[in-house]
Amino acid sequence: MEYFVQQLINGLTLGAIYGLIAIGYTMVYGIIGMINFAHGEIFMIGAFYAIITFLSLGITGLTWVPLALVLALLFTMILTPVYGWTLERVAYRPLRGSPRLAALITAIGMSIFLQNYVQLLQGARVKPLQPVIRGGFEIMREGDFTVILSYLQIFIMVLTVVLMAVFTLVITRTALGRAQRACEQDLRMASLLGVNVDRTIALTFVTGATLASVAGLIFLINYGVIDFFIGFLAGIKAFTAAVLGGIGSLPGAMLGGVLIGLIEAFWSAYFTVEYKDVAAFSILVLVLIFRPTGLLGKPDIEKV
Repeated sequence: MEYFVQQLINGLTLGAIYGLIAIGYTMVYGIIGMINFAHGEIFMIGAFYAIITFLSLGITGLTWVPLALVLALLFTMILTPVYGWTLERVAYRPLRGSPRLAALITAIGMSIFLQNYVQLLQGARVKPLQPVIRGGFEIMREGDFTVILSYLQIFIMVLTVVLMAVFTLVITRTALGRAQRACEQDLRMASLLGVNVDRTIALTFVTGATLASVAGLIFLINYGVIDFFIGFLAGIKAFTAAVLGGIGSLPGAMLGGVLIGLIEAFWSAYFTVEYKDVAAFSILVLVLIFRPTGLLGKPDIEKV
């Protein structure tokens, strides 16, 4: 039981990272019907901005952890969305009326470009970071095994819940959220009704990049090491989470992320860690066989 509880905590922590990235995929798809396969690299860039901030603060002598975390979070959330906006402006807006295959190829090309861009700027070696948040609570103990809920895991879960609450308020209570929902239903009609479609789509990319940057910061302080390639696998798994939860559904994206995190944690604990990715994708296949729209997705209605 104790081992199960520990893996449950670990899975929820990992799922929070996947969920925050998956929201970016599902937002872009929900509005313009395109998959932004370069979104994983936005997550990776956010992680690099976070480590640059921590190292810079360390050089200046600022070692108070709460202030360092706040500054790293702000710095990452401010600079990383610039890449999301640029990605939309350069790679997606000119292809909005083109076949989806053209946008898909462009997204893959931008993903490769951003990987090599960061590799050239930061080098190919992994970038380590000393633990930022230490300690935790002992929840239960049996023999020599102790279930620990670390302060870092508490920080990750609280931050994720706060971000989701704020994001939900933005979608449901603000003019931007209303514009996004209008564009999701019909881009042309939204434009005719006075919605600035270009600005709404650009802000959607910016919002998704902001959440991905937070996921990058969480990934950095949770694992303590990053490189230029972390965005590829995390992006694929986050996209899997978005499809599992129901592409186009924001609650589904977070649910899918949590499920992928739990599947990986429990499979690694009770079976072999080498096949945890196989387990995650197998569950996706089974869900799509019996529910093609995902867990919380809704079928597209053809407009005639």
